[in-house]
Amino acid sequence: MVPPRVHFLKICIAAIALIFLWGLRGFGQASEHITSSDTVYVSVYSNIYYGARGRPFQLAATLSIRNTDPKYPISIVSAEYYDSEGNKIRDFMEKPLELKPLASTYFYVKEADTQGGSGANFIVRWNARHKVNHPSIETVMTGVESGQGISFICPGVSITEHK
Repeated sequence: MVPPRVHFLKICIAAIALIFLWGLRGFGQASEHITSSDTVYVSVYSNIYYGARGRPFQLAATLSIRNTDPKYPISIVSAEYYDSEGNKIRDFMEKPLELKPLASTYFYVKEADTQGGSGANFIVRWNARHKVNHPSIETVMTGVESGQGISFICPGVSITEHK
């Protein structure tokens, strides 16, 4: 008869091995983030509401685009700004902008610019000649009123454009 302690030890070793192997399942899968183009949706909050009366708190927004690839450049094709109703307000770019490896750029929406509303967003399109690491695309919202400050980040989400 095998002592219970040995069974317990075998179960613990099996559990540790299973946890280790489960953790390795994603190892080496960085290629999921390797691509040569994408369209990215990024939320923008021109304001948020607070208090019992739902007063708007105006916010400035910075769209940050960072090339995370250490070897290849990417081209930012467009950075279109839309309002809460889905109407295009403007394209922040007149022509494509090349970002060198590990370089970044930004586009700024002033706190006083209320055109977008609380449901505003950016659609960013980019491409590259080679497959590259997916760039970091996010907005940073900031606001200060009566000595109160707020800031938060919204990450971009890859979307499929229907043709």
